[in-house]
Amino acid sequence: MMLGVIQGLTEFLPVSSSAHLILLPRYFGWVDPGLAFDVALHLGTLLGVLIYFREELGVLLKSILFYKEAARASDRVLVGNIILATIPGALAGLLLEHRAESTFRSPLLIAYTLIVMGALLWLADHFGKGTKGIKDITFRTALVLGVAQSLALIPGVSRSGITITLGLAFGLERKAAARFSFLMSIPIIAGAGLLKAKAIWLTPDKMALAAGFAASALAGFFAIWILMRCVERYRYTPFAVYRWALGLFVLLNLSHFE
Repeated sequence: MMLGVIQGLTEFLPVSSSAHLILLPRYFGWVDPGLAFDVALHLGTLLGVLIYFREELGVLLKSILFYKEAARASDRVLVGNIILATIPGALAGLLLEHRAESTFRSPLLIAYTLIVMGALLWLADHFGKGTKGIKDITFRTALVLGVAQSLALIPGVSRSGITITLGLAFGLERKAAARFSFLMSIPIIAGAGLLKAKAIWLTPDKMALAAGFAASALAGFFAIWILMRCVERYRYTPFAVYRWALGLFVLLNLSHFE
């Protein structure tokens, strides 16, 4: 249950879910619950984002079903951008998955990526123009964001963190950067979860999986709700500060994470 809440909260906040799911079990000595539980948590966060953006996703679906309607052209462009942004991340996941599960899990590396990406997020937030909406995103920008999303295989980078940071750097409004980041995460999370869904079928403890799934879904929905309201008043500064604090804590306590 606790891992479900952690996964749900950190998947969408720009603080890196993979970093938390590596660091916290090591620090507190928790037992690795296994692949099936990990898949259930990711599918739970998928449900959370689908529920939050259900109305917007419905509009995008209609733009595909009613392709000839000119009024839906901008929505179709957005769908195309989401698909384009998905391709680099999907390819990187297939090619580098095993390395991401071994080489990139160093606590020292995670600490540095937390701090550096926190600084980049702060800079982009404070110096980005913030004048563009989600439908102003070009195919080029979508492709660059997709390539950036693939770097989230490195724990500490954060899928939402790096895509929001670049979105802000490209001049997107704070909420627009977050919305596109969340929308482009849907195919990636769905694909990764479904590819390993067999593990859920084979595990005997379905109740534990169900509890983790529900916890991550609720926490994921709540995390998106928090972020969309927080950035209106506090920018992304609280998340940058949190990343710096966590990274520094890891550096000062490396022996506890080995």
